[in-house]
Amino acid sequence: MTAHAQVIPPHTCQTLAGLFHLRVQQSPDSQAYLQFDSEKQEWCSYPWSEVAGQVARWQAALKREGFVPGDRVAVMLRNCMEWVIFDQACLGLGLVTVPLYTDDRPDNIAYIVADCGARLLLIGGPAQWRRLAGVAEQMPSLKRIVSLNTFDEVQPQNDERLTDFDHWAVDAEAEVQSDVSKPEDLATIVYTSGTTGRPKGVMLSHDNILQNAFAAQQCAPMGSDDLFLSFLPLSHTLERTAGCYMPMMVGARVAFARSIQGLAEDLLYLRPTILISVPRIYERIYGRIKAGLKEKSAFARFLFQSTVRVGWRRFEYQQKRASWHPQLLLWPLLERLVATKVKQRLGGRLRIAVCGGAPLPPAIAEFFIGLGLPVYHGFGMTEASPVVSVNRPEDNLPASVGTVLSGVEVRIGENDELLVRGPTVMQGYWNNEEATAAAIDAEGWLHSGDQARIDDQGHIFIIGRIKEILVLANGEKVPPNDMEMAIAMDPLFDQALVLGEGKAYLSALLVLNLEEWRSLASSLDISPNDAAELHQSAVEKALRKRVAAQLGAFPGYAQIRRLRATLEPWDVENGMLTPTMKLKRSVILDHHKNLVEELYESD
Repeated sequence: MTAHAQVIPPHTCQTLAGLFHLRVQQSPDSQAYLQFDSEKQEWCSYPWSEVAGQVARWQAALKREGFVPGDRVAVMLRNCMEWVIFDQACLGLGLVTVPLYTDDRPDNIAYIVADCGARLLLIGGPAQWRRLAGVAEQMPSLKRIVSLNTFDEVQPQNDERLTDFDHWAVDAEAEVQSDVSKPEDLATIVYTSGTTGRPKGVMLSHDNILQNAFAAQQCAPMGSDDLFLSFLPLSHTLERTAGCYMPMMVGARVAFARSIQGLAEDLLYLRPTILISVPRIYERIYGRIKAGLKEKSAFARFLFQSTVRVGWRRFEYQQKRASWHPQLLLWPLLERLVATKVKQRLGGRLRIAVCGGAPLPPAIAEFFIGLGLPVYHGFGMTEASPVVSVNRPEDNLPASVGTVLSGVEVRIGENDELLVRGPTVMQGYWNNEEATAAAIDAEGWLHSGDQARIDDQGHIFIIGRIKEILVLANGEKVPPNDMEMAIAMDPLFDQALVLGEGKAYLSALLVLNLEEWRSLASSLDISPNDAAELHQSAVEKALRKRVAAQLGAFPGYAQIRRLRATLEPWDVENGMLTPTMKLKRSVILDHHKNLVEELYESD
């Protein structure tokens, strides 16, 4: 069992800086973080006392700049111990941390920095500065730009505000400062990566986040024996609250993954016990395993499918939703032959795999749970710090997003909208009273924008985004997200966007997986290298057949009649995905407006 004795509740620590201070006091010699040292080419461990020493050094440098409580400071680093150190140094001085995505567009970064009036920007190194140099003049509020890594002799572009950490900070012997703020004070401004328009700055207090982390850690046993693997960006509020402050609260360790590309290797070496992620990661793992199965014998595929099926039946029996069945007697053998081998690829010690940020396709949840990997689907919003609900070990209904956290209220409002109220709800949007009033009503209910239903046991089921529900010409309503998830279950389709608002039928834009496309093209005896071939009638017919196979469970009106395919991925760099990997529907439709016109040219 994991240890619980060291949990630090909100009323004890009061603030996020107070949480860090108490953790250092209680566990000075305990391991806090694991990080890969590229120079030594090895993983290094850092105790809480050493982390505190670095926080004091950062605070001394920040004090020399003359910043005062309430000043905003922005951080644009990949996940690393220095991210946490900078954050804690700022919080302890009453500064307001503004996290930025490292792969966000320069113009978006400049907008956020200017909108919040950030006084300092922390970046990773020369490569990041080269991307930002062109928008430097659009960030006039910045007094200092600090690079974590040292520049070469010649800076990429001269800017008197630019320096590197070694020149900016000096060694400090001072104690860590942590008593400046009050629980209700602003701790951070997190800009939501909206699918339309400019991002809005969500204002979260110390107490907002502490209450959320404390309620979240009550949902499953966790403590000092646990190791979190951090790879979801810390600029994502789910990772920051549940993957940074929550481990600090329970005394667990955190290891920073080297990269998404090296995730498989890090899982094997670090053997984490807790993983927090978004559906895209689980979908990739699922896709790789399914692709690998194609190369196996028919018997091996049968054995694998049998393991998932029996494992799922076992899970449903354990959850008291199904009766015992003789097939369960096969589980010990199937677990040894198949399930354990798959789990070993994830380190072999994973107890909790949390999935949030977007809907997890039920088939993928069933796949992992059937193999004995406990996946817990949840729902949250940046505006709620962010976790609203999550499944629990003793009550895990993967088709739902679980039940609400302790202290949080939910109800269904007009148009089946999910409303949220409680101590974790934001203070409002930065410099945007109109948006705040639209999001939080007079009774304090936060309007999620998501349609939902709640069953008799309190399980929440997300139906779709209110603004993204498609209404066909005949009045039928279709949730495109559900259809897109189903289509993407076929490895041929990396991404899918369903459209048809006000039209007589549904269509789809599809991004094809290059390897799978080559295989399909070969079977159709056409060249995979000629983009024009994608629009051949034979290709569209083959693609429609594959799509129809994925949508068999949907009503007759929720079928795709026309489609167009591309090999150009939708990503953050080209502005078609938000940093949290959500489709920017209007941007994609505008980019592919010629294809969209073709889909409905005779409508």
